[in-house]
Amino acid sequence: MLKGFKDFLLRGNVLDLAVAVVVGTAFTAIVTAFTTYVINPLIAVLGGGDEIGLGFQLGNAGDESTFVNLGAVITASINFIIVAAVVYFVLIVPANAAKKRFATEPEDKEASETDLLIQIRDILEVSTGRADTGAHAKTTLE
Repeated sequence: MLKGFKDFLLRGNVLDLAVAVVVGTAFTAIVTAFTTYVINPLIAVLGGGDEIGLGFQLGNAGDESTFVNLGAVITASINFIIVAAVVYFVLIVPANAAKKRFATEPEDKEASETDLLIQIRDILEVSTGRADTGAHAKTTLE
């Protein structure tokens, strides 16, 4: 039962989904900030506040809806980078290490010298037109 649970967690799908949700949520904050503080004021200036922050006023001074708040967008971007870094270093790096340690992948089987010589012999026989792989060809290599 625990082995199945371990396999489920290490499969990667659950972890990928969790990362997608967290990064998607953080990215939503960037998009929301950009829309609220950059796009909305640009639209509001067409229709015609005092806000302290990194940004500039479009149109009438004192009209809060025309203030382009770049500080909020930069803050959301920094928040996104921090969240993505935490997710990577807290979830992804340990999960990859656990996969390497516990996952059972088939090991590559290296061919022995004898196997390689037999393969070379067979290729040479096919290319020269000799298709007999009988005892004579086998004994000459051994």
